Amino acid sequence: MERPEAVPRVVVGVDGSPSSYAALRWAVRYAQTVGGVVEAVLAWDTPSDVGWSGPAIDPDFDLQQARERFTHELHTVFPDGRPAGLEERLVEGDPSEVLIRASEGAAVLVVGRRGRGGFVRAMLGSVTHRCAQHAACPVIVVPQAKDGA
Repeated sequence: MERPEAVPRVVVGVDGSPSSYAALRWAVRYAQTVGGVVEAVLAWDTPSDVGWSGPAIDPDFDLQQARERFTHELHTVFPDGRPAGLEERLVEGDPSEVLIRASEGAAVLVVGRRGRGGFVRAMLGSVTHRCAQHAACPVIVVPQAKDGA
């Protein structure tokens, strides 16, 4: 008996940056073209400060706030409603490691050229660079749209 072909899984990193919004839009268009599903991934780390006494967890951090931020970001990108086949995953951990793990078994990993990091002159963000080097599937790097959309 023949097994049906698996539905292509398109993984996309979302971090609130304009480049990640462009990547999310691209991923949805691509998934619609190939009959796939989009797995939007937001990685978060527990905010902490490292000082003389070691790491201190930020007491004001709330996982619910991270979920709400993610929902808000998806609504910002798709104000008329979520496209069919869009799934969201909120995962704790280093963003590059989370995306590299998520790339296993995916048809493609989509990332923005630059995320929320601080080196403005860098051609690629550090997460994008690590994903391009270590992902288990092809990686698409999407630049931010010129008009900010």
